[in-house]
Amino acid sequence: MVHKGRLPKSDILDPIATGEAEIDLAAPELYLNRELTWLEFNQRVLHEAEDPRTPLLERTKFVAIVGSNLDEFFMKRIGGLKQQVGAGVQNPTVDGRPPLQQIAECYAVVRELVERKRRAFGELLTLLKGAGIEILGYSELSETERTVLRQHYYRNIYPLLTPQSIDPAHPFPFISNLSLNLLVTLRYSGDRETSLARVKVPVGAGIPRFLRVGNGERFVPLEEVMRHNLEMLFPEMEVMACELFRVTRNANTERSEEQADDLLSLIESELQDRRFAPIVRLEVGDGMDPVHRGMLAAELELDESSDVFEVEGMLALRDLLEVAGLPYPLLRDPPHHPVDNPRFQTRRNIFHIIRDAGSILLQHPYESFSTSVERFLQEASEDPKVRAIKMTLYRTAPDSRLIDFLVEAANNGKQVAVAVELKARFDEAANIRLAERMEEAGVHVTYGVVGLKTHCKVILVVRQDYNGLRRYVHIGTGNYHPGTARIYSDLGLLTSDDVIGQDATELFNYLTTGYTPKRNYRKLLPAPKHLKKELLAKIEREALLHTADMPGQIQFKMNALEDADIVAALYRAARRGVRIDLIVRDSCRLRPGLPGLSETVRVVSIVGRFLEHSRIYYFRNGGDEEYFLGSADAMKRNLEYRVEVLAPVEAPELRKELRSILDTNLNDRRCAWEMNPDGTCRQLQPAGAEDPRGSHEILIAMAEKRARQGARLKKKKAVGVVRRNLK
Repeated sequence: MVHKGRLPKSDILDPIATGEAEIDLAAPELYLNRELTWLEFNQRVLHEAEDPRTPLLERTKFVAIVGSNLDEFFMKRIGGLKQQVGAGVQNPTVDGRPPLQQIAECYAVVRELVERKRRAFGELLTLLKGAGIEILGYSELSETERTVLRQHYYRNIYPLLTPQSIDPAHPFPFISNLSLNLLVTLRYSGDRETSLARVKVPVGAGIPRFLRVGNGERFVPLEEVMRHNLEMLFPEMEVMACELFRVTRNANTERSEEQADDLLSLIESELQDRRFAPIVRLEVGDGMDPVHRGMLAAELELDESSDVFEVEGMLALRDLLEVAGLPYPLLRDPPHHPVDNPRFQTRRNIFHIIRDAGSILLQHPYESFSTSVERFLQEASEDPKVRAIKMTLYRTAPDSRLIDFLVEAANNGKQVAVAVELKARFDEAANIRLAERMEEAGVHVTYGVVGLKTHCKVILVVRQDYNGLRRYVHIGTGNYHPGTARIYSDLGLLTSDDVIGQDATELFNYLTTGYTPKRNYRKLLPAPKHLKKELLAKIEREALLHTADMPGQIQFKMNALEDADIVAALYRAARRGVRIDLIVRDSCRLRPGLPGLSETVRVVSIVGRFLEHSRIYYFRNGGDEEYFLGSADAMKRNLEYRVEVLAPVEAPELRKELRSILDTNLNDRRCAWEMNPDGTCRQLQPAGAEDPRGSHEILIAMAEKRARQGARLKKKKAVGVVRRNLK
């Protein structure tokens, strides 16, 4: 049963008093900046690329991840800040920084991060060469190798190229987002006048960035091949110079939903807007002619002094994922194969398994997504006793089997309803196609509630059991995406709890109608109506229940802690002595360790093999402990502008599993970083007899142990059945 705490009567940002000391919880110096702490997270990610304990190709992967993350940072965060500046917004955030100041400070950190990334990549090039993997310049190839590569280029890539002149007779060409481009300076033989042309490097759609040379692991970047064979594109002309540049466009192109007659058309228009959105960053190769640099900045409407980033060495390092994926087991993390949850090591009807267990906790990627969540939906689509399936869909793979199961369920005559979030950033086009496919098969598709993103991860199955209709529910922390389920650390709860089933019915009625009458949720905590109020109330309750004999404790595990009201409430509880452990992957506004305010707060970030993505909320509650899991981070957007869900975890054995996860993270001395009061972090190191393994290695071992124990128990039961039959 969920115990409801009372809400604090005073405004959450009012000054608080403890003894004679007063602290204004609205003071900006108490809050870290969201963007800067996110960049600090990427410093931690980059450290994995520098750490010699990390296998070589995994280090290469982390360089690529940082490159990709910075691209997204400019597209989403810098793009949004520039929009605020353009709209004349001067209001500072809770940390006291107006948009222009945030941009300036972020740029300074980005430039340091890019330089550090360049050094890390340079070191990796040497180490990769020692391991037999080379990334070469064109001039490093033999004459025979150049001839073979040139022939391959001529047959397979050259036909795709479209050079575009840049002169008074030709308008400046459209430059697509994140594209790599050659700026070529040309002249006819004997002429003094030069002209410019742009050639897009056609990476993608089956064209790799790194072209293999010979039969070994030797590669040349595609732009290197192009720049040394420009005479194919420009015959009888002299190539005076060839320079590289790359642009990043703003991804914030959302239009108002309230005045839209057709949400599907609205999203399609937004995608078109994004293609032509303003450019927020220009990257140029080192040594670019200052005149050309200035021309590009002017044509792209950028401030040359701040928005242009000169990059020494290779641009677009996100493409290194091609190299990181090479099949060299000794240069990668040990192979990980998700095990079956012990409950699912049998082919019994999955609904009987869930009903007998009551609730089952799933731990991905340690436990298999396919033999749990996919199996749940597959059996639901085939089981003649299943009457209805309802599901939320935020992100999934284009070829996801889950969509096949939903279509099959509709073909089998079941009632199938799916709430598709069309505005899932960068997945809009894929979700539109999936929605259209499901609608054609007879699935009832809705697009959520106007003005809110549907971010919760919920499946509701209604089945005709022996004693009447019963609801079976899955609530997860991660997307229904089989690919990310192998690389993201997520949790799921499968349950036949009747109250949670009733709450899930209320949730889907809200999602499919958009109507907002008073809905009675008895166990689930949904946003935006209830979740934030409940979290604030539970934090306040923990402070009120705190005593020397029964000290209060709060533990949150999440991706980001950004909401100022939640931070202020945690400060209030810490002032009263409540012990607070925060496991926050990236952005965190709260400053731990401030004298007289947050001395009882510890903030830890885990960066390792898998992307931390699960959310757990724990309250000691005077000994009557509460655990919740779900999709919501403590961010203003999640708590106030998204449909989210937290679910209680009540079974003692499942709480024990969650406790193991929290303790493993908090005791990590390999992948854990502890935050300092100023927002910087220090990596923890094992001392003495402390376990040198990281959280992910330990959780893999724990999952494998559970699977072995389950197999032994299954075998023991089978032997018992045989013996009874022999008697």
